[in-house]
Amino acid sequence: MTIELIKPAVGAPSHTNDVRSGELAVIPEFSIQKPPKHFLSRSWLKAASAILSIFFIAVFLTRNILFGTPVDAYPVTMGPLRQSIVASSRVIWPQRVSIAAEVIGRVSLIPVIEGQMVKHGQLLIKLEDKDERAANTQATMVVKQAEAKLRQQREVSLPTAQQGLAQAQEDFDELSRQLTRMQQLKVENYVSQAELDTAMRNFNIASSKLDSAKLQVETYQPNGSDEALAMSSFKQAQASLKMTQVKLDQDSIVAPADGVLINRGVEPGDIVQPGKELMVLAAKGDTQLEAQIDEKNLAKISIGQHALGSADAFPNQRFDATVVYINPGVDATRGSVKIKLLVNKPPAYLKQDMTVSVDIETAKRSDALVIPTGALRDASSDAPWVLVVRNHRTVHQPVTMGLRGDDTLEILSGVKAGESVILATSGLIKAGQRVRVYTP
Repeated sequence: MTIELIKPAVGAPSHTNDVRSGELAVIPEFSIQKPPKHFLSRSWLKAASAILSIFFIAVFLTRNILFGTPVDAYPVTMGPLRQSIVASSRVIWPQRVSIAAEVIGRVSLIPVIEGQMVKHGQLLIKLEDKDERAANTQATMVVKQAEAKLRQQREVSLPTAQQGLAQAQEDFDELSRQLTRMQQLKVENYVSQAELDTAMRNFNIASSKLDSAKLQVETYQPNGSDEALAMSSFKQAQASLKMTQVKLDQDSIVAPADGVLINRGVEPGDIVQPGKELMVLAAKGDTQLEAQIDEKNLAKISIGQHALGSADAFPNQRFDATVVYINPGVDATRGSVKIKLLVNKPPAYLKQDMTVSVDIETAKRSDALVIPTGALRDASSDAPWVLVVRNHRTVHQPVTMGLRGDDTLEILSGVKAGESVILATSGLIKAGQRVRVYTP
């Protein structure tokens, strides 16, 4: 820096703060400012933090190099294992009956409602039947008349004819004796030829009456012509009555079996046509479940397997079921196979077409070598493997799978009980890496 003596300039104004004459003044060539204290504090903190981070990273890396990378591993254990298939199914009854009318008519009465339990023969729909009832009444009267005629013939006409036959037989016998006497008397010339001819004529008349009486009796017998004619009339009247009764019955549509009405599409006053579906009846019988199983699980399913069913609305009321049918064909559009399960003791809440979940037990082991499902790698390939820890190093170990449960699976070969495997989600851990095992 330069030190100069400051002299006041001539005529320059004087100020109280100016440097007085003869004093030394320091004139800086450059300015040096001292940094604030808080700036120095932040810089030292950053430097210290960086040094500590480097130190801890070095310690961590040194520890991993010397002792291995810490990993979570799961032990290979022996224990029970259950393999199952879970599928969605719907409730079905083996018989779904479509209720329809056989004749055209107007609905006059429907005494049942949808969802109602009905019995066999119970009235479901009533059609107007005035004409049919009138025809049935008339046919009933014709049957009664034919029956009365047949009874009259058996109870009156036949006995009368039998009496007439008996009388004709007596007359014939008497006239036959008279003719014999007349013939003897004529030989002895006691009677004339005219008297003999009269006796002969009377005998012939009696013989004709006897034949006629016999014929009449025969016609009234059970196998006679009049009996057959009367019986034919009676049966024809009965057939006509039966026909009118059938038509009358067709106006009353009844339940063909015990069951539940699951659909109703008709109301009183509607005109119904023959064959048109009016109601649907789920006939009472064995309750079944129908499910679609992915074709990849076809080898696991077999007849007789046990299953547990449950509905979302009643999760705590599970029920037993048994596989009773496996469709021999595969649905090509969905890649699935239809199966049916029999519900042994169906709970009351099961309804037709209700959706329920079924858990089918396909296999079971009481003592299997199991690992977590998440530890298996390349499970869909031909060479699945696990990352197993041996001598503090990870090993790429091919394995043979057995049963597969929900959270665990069976290993048939490749690992032993007591070894530890690493989950596939630990993507940073590679085969051949030194590790330290922590058991979750």
